Amino acid sequence: MQKRSQPLPAKKHIALVAHDGMKPALLEWCQTHLASLKQHKLYATGTTGNLIEKHTGLEVTKLFSGPMGGDQQIGAKIAEQDVHVLIFFWDPLASQPHDPDVKALLRLAAVWNIPVACNEATADLLMACDKMSQPIARHLPDYEQYLASRLD
Repeated sequence: MQKRSQPLPAKKHIALVAHDGMKPALLEWCQTHLASLKQHKLYATGTTGNLIEKHTGLEVTKLFSGPMGGDQQIGAKIAEQDVHVLIFFWDPLASQPHDPDVKALLRLAAVWNIPVACNEATADLLMACDKMSQPIARHLPDYEQYLASRLD
């Protein structure tokens, strides 16, 4: 499949998501990375976004809560190329009633080749990377060609 290059801007649009059991960890992580996060545009699912704003003072564009469609809204923003990084503190030990939405969200992040952190250590590495505040190229499959070949 042919590939094309598309830049991610210096000011990234970062989606912040956390399952209920991981919300305290994400809040603590946001406080640790407050100065860096202020340089970017933040999106979050509803409850998580409210908590982040209340406890950090960061400005967050809040979507629906995850089980009410917020994961799907973030997925749509990834597909529309309006979210460039996904920080998702998910709870691997708790089953989630909206697990299919979570899997779809992670699949879309892979399809559109955006950086994803599913735990604190990976999120720390992303924020410590010099490229986080610089434009970077990403390579995407040429999906138009792929879709055209499927219609033949």
